[in-house]
Amino acid sequence: MSVSILRLSHRLSRDERISTHCGLVARALGASEIIYAGEKDSGVLESINKINDRWGGPFSVSYEESWRSVVRKYKKKDYSIVHLTMYGIPIQTAIKKIIKQKNVLAIIGSEKVPPEVYEEVDFNVAVTNQPHSEVAALAVFLHEYFKGKELNEKFKGAKISIKPNARGKTVVEK
Repeated sequence: MSVSILRLSHRLSRDERISTHCGLVARALGASEIIYAGEKDSGVLESINKINDRWGGPFSVSYEESWRSVVRKYKKKDYSIVHLTMYGIPIQTAIKKIIKQKNVLAIIGSEKVPPEVYEEVDFNVAVTNQPHSEVAALAVFLHEYFKGKELNEKFKGAKISIKPNARGKTVVEK
């Protein structure tokens, strides 16, 4: 069971921070990879790779110029394609079918999502029918997909970790 994330239309001038947050959420909540499409931004890739190095993995980050080629590639690999939006079927209904799929490519937007995305995917999933952040939609989707089990994930090869406590911050160096 594998979940990959495709971030559409990354823009150098506007999206570095939010795209980095998409990668952080994808990694922390159980996805195996994030693929950025749009303008190439080695800064985002480097940021996520640095997190992987310190906090462990497995998780990969990559860039593809064309979102269409990514969708075609994952369809050939028999992935179900899920678009997270505010216009689709409510997540609480759609997730029942999606979790039965072996592998999923979840698409999150940036600027206005091209109409072809809505047509190409297997599921258009609404994480509320209100305007919201792609970061929030991704977090809710991954939490629903993994049924909360992702919250207990241990990351292999971590150089640091957090020791939970009620007050204060305890970082453990390994």
